[in-house]
Amino acid sequence: MQPLGVSATPTLVTTARDEEERAGRAAAILDALLAVIFSPACAACDKPLEHPSLGPVCGTCWRSILPLTPPLCEVCGDSLATWCASTVAVRCVRCRRSRPTIDCARAIGSYEGALRAIVHALKYEGRRSLANRLAALMRVRGAEILANADCVVPVPLHRSRLRARGFNQAVDLARPLGPPVCHALYRVRATTAQTGLPASRRHGNVRNAFAATGKGHVLKGAIVVLVDDVSTTGATLEACARALKSHGVREVRALTAARAVRPPR
Repeated sequence: MQPLGVSATPTLVTTARDEEERAGRAAAILDALLAVIFSPACAACDKPLEHPSLGPVCGTCWRSILPLTPPLCEVCGDSLATWCASTVAVRCVRCRRSRPTIDCARAIGSYEGALRAIVHALKYEGRRSLANRLAALMRVRGAEILANADCVVPVPLHRSRLRARGFNQAVDLARPLGPPVCHALYRVRATTAQTGLPASRRHGNVRNAFAATGKGHVLKGAIVVLVDDVSTTGATLEACARALKSHGVREVRALTAARAVRPPR
């Protein structure tokens, strides 16, 4: 029987601390075994992983992913010239001229360096575990995009490409973001991969390539967030946004893991 006035808290704290220390030692042993047996390299920088149990990308590469430098265009998220920092609600020259269908877009960072390598590892090497870490960064750096959203809509793959790849990276990125995932779009036709096309042909390549599914028809008046791995010219996101707004979606935002940065204007 425990004496009166004696608290059990120190014992509980000590036990918890002991468990943490044991878990830390076990992780260190596991990392050492994985490093010796498999000699895994970072999927981004190709250097040996010190802690393979934490994932296929080293901490240095994750920490090197910087946010886009403000000021940013209020619509597409491109960096603006520094003189725009003192103004309010500024759009870049392209958005003022083209009046995009996307209401607001943001990304973790620029499509280069470690972020580019990580996206490639997810998309082309099937390192699907990377989607959760990327989504965590998307939640932080795209908080304003996700705020008050009714759902997130992953950009769909055509069924032929989905069969070949085995998964849709946009779906993997969308699931951990928080709002419900709604498969509101489908690809009407197969298109040439955007990566192999010059910017001048990308909009034409995906024009009328998307349509609303049965779920898309019930989003009238909703605020939705399109999710994809990369935005380069924004052509795919624009095509998706047009399909959604044609069925009454009130506001279409976009959140991607990376964005191809164009010179500030």
